[in-house]
Amino acid sequence: MSLNKNLREARRQKNDEFYTQLSDIENELRHYKDYFRDKVVYCNCDDPRVSNFFHYFSHNFEHLGLKKLITACYKNQDRDLFSRHDSERAIWLEYKGNTKGGRVPDIDDIGVHAFKGDGDFRSEETIELLKQADIVVTNPPFSLFREYVGQLMEHEKKFLIIGSKNAITYKEIFPLIKNNKMWLGHGFKNGNAYFKASDNDSYADKSYFDKATGLVKFRNVGWFTNLDHKKRHEDLILYKRYSPEEYPTYDNYDAINVDKTAEIPKDWQGAMGVPITFLDKWNPDQFEILGVSYLWDDEFASHTFYDDYAEIRPDGTKTGMSGKKANGMAVIRGRSPSRNCLVRGDDMVYRVYDRIFVRQKNSADSV
Repeated sequence: MSLNKNLREARRQKNDEFYTQLSDIENELRHYKDYFRDKVVYCNCDDPRVSNFFHYFSHNFEHLGLKKLITACYKNQDRDLFSRHDSERAIWLEYKGNTKGGRVPDIDDIGVHAFKGDGDFRSEETIELLKQADIVVTNPPFSLFREYVGQLMEHEKKFLIIGSKNAITYKEIFPLIKNNKMWLGHGFKNGNAYFKASDNDSYADKSYFDKATGLVKFRNVGWFTNLDHKKRHEDLILYKRYSPEEYPTYDNYDAINVDKTAEIPKDWQGAMGVPITFLDKWNPDQFEILGVSYLWDDEFASHTFYDDYAEIRPDGTKTGMSGKKANGMAVIRGRSPSRNCLVRGDDMVYRVYDRIFVRQKNSADSV
């Protein structure tokens, strides 16, 4: 089973509670240390009893030079952490540092407040807290990622958040990336993110669930941010040269196909379709983003449609599907030995995986 199917399962089941490992938070946050001095940090999707974001920022409050830490959680029992509040409710915490001078937060220094409502990040109460914040850092609900990012943009907040990389191709998210208002962070070690799920029983029989650690493995998850970092200004070293045999032109886009980011031809000055994973190494000083292979993107639009094509399997049998589902996708003329193809008489094409269309900005070596 694909390691990414659990993301789709989570969206269907609205199982959005995945708790981030402290080591992953530490590995990512170390690249942004200078941004936090004298700033108010808001973690608005975090139960402090189990949130490692709260743990990280409260224990590193003085080291980072924070002004204030605010965390908010949604409809959780707080009786285990704060005995003074023994009913089920949504709460928010405010921490301004340990007044006793210690590095470890003291319970008496943490202000505990109850929400009147449920603590949803979209509620008026939590938005008032958001307005106080300089930087938002959290792991928001995957199923509400579009809405969550939209709120951050509306209130012009700096942020460092976790999300599915599938969000890159959302019509609400991709324009932000294209226009350099949002980008990927450093990322998880080896591209693998491990979370503790609130409902482990849903994943217990899956290949990506580790029973020994109780962690669920996500392959297609990353950090999204609008905080600049050194990695995104490192040039991608290009070594290959263009040949029409290795880099076919799409049937429906005026661009060549590049299967691997490392194989971008250094001497091609036109548009290229590259894998979504290109964004892990995207340097905005080196490459311009032109568009994405989806029908809703009309700035770099597909000019061919496949409604009257029939889909066949590699063995030649029909699937019963029309070629309509390939409209807007990146399509190459010819037959693929390993993928379903689209046919119309003697004409045959096949679609490739999602593509981002890019062009080199500097091509001094393009000879």
